[in-house]
Amino acid sequence: MSKRTLILGLLVALVLVLAAVACGGDDDEDATGGETATETGTTAPSFNTLEEGALTVGSDIPFAPFEFREGGELTGFDVELVEEIAGRLNLTTDWRDTAFDTIFTQLAAGRYDLVASATTITPEREEQVNFTIPYYRAQQSLTVNSERTPDIQSVDDLGAGHTVAVQTGTTGEAWARENLEPNGVEVRSFPDAPDTYTALEGGNVTGVIFDEPASADEASKRPSLELVEVIDTDEDYGFAVDPQNEELLDAVNAALQAMIDDGTYQQIYDKYFPDAPAGSVAES
Repeated sequence: MSKRTLILGLLVALVLVLAAVACGGDDDEDATGGETATETGTTAPSFNTLEEGALTVGSDIPFAPFEFREGGELTGFDVELVEEIAGRLNLTTDWRDTAFDTIFTQLAAGRYDLVASATTITPEREEQVNFTIPYYRAQQSLTVNSERTPDIQSVDDLGAGHTVAVQTGTTGEAWARENLEPNGVEVRSFPDAPDTYTALEGGNVTGVIFDEPASADEASKRPSLELVEVIDTDEDYGFAVDPQNEELLDAVNAALQAMIDDGTYQQIYDKYFPDAPAGSVAES
């Protein structure tokens, strides 16, 4: 065989190898960038995250029973849902504790991929961030110090001279300012949720307006406090997602809907709310 024939044969072989690599290169890229081939042969939506292979989650901790620490480990309804979603997307999680009153601004600025902090879907917040499909049907509540003010049993009993505590930036604060301030009630904002109940225990405020499940949890731990009224505000919680990441929103929604359809969501819900079926989006 001549040297010219040998070189020509090697060139042809090299071209064939490169062509094969080019044709097969799109089939199985990482889940955090590009597209991934599914078992059915279709291509799943692509998405990116701030850190490859991880979902960076902003949350205002603690806020039991949605996110709190137990024995040093982070747990709660939100936490278990997000961990399950991340697992289905082949991601780990990186939880970041942050103040609630700036949590949506920070998400919109790209500091997190997702916010999980018992966040109500509102038109004002939707101007800043994207929300997933609802995962919890929420209500507000009034909690009082039954030892100091046993006569307060409803928001109708509140008026001039009374003060209610709320957490800054919450829908509970918005509701109290709209519905109680016109009646002469002073609304006092606190940056952290637990501080509102501490103020109530100390007699510094007359009541606390807050999300019903969180208030029930706090009242169960503080003997002098009693949740006396549930206020139907027709709210839905959703996970907030970086508004610049529509692909991640689609992926999280798909995973969450699959959890609702296959019963995983309801199992987690029943663990944290065994006596509150009205809040489940699966049962409704």
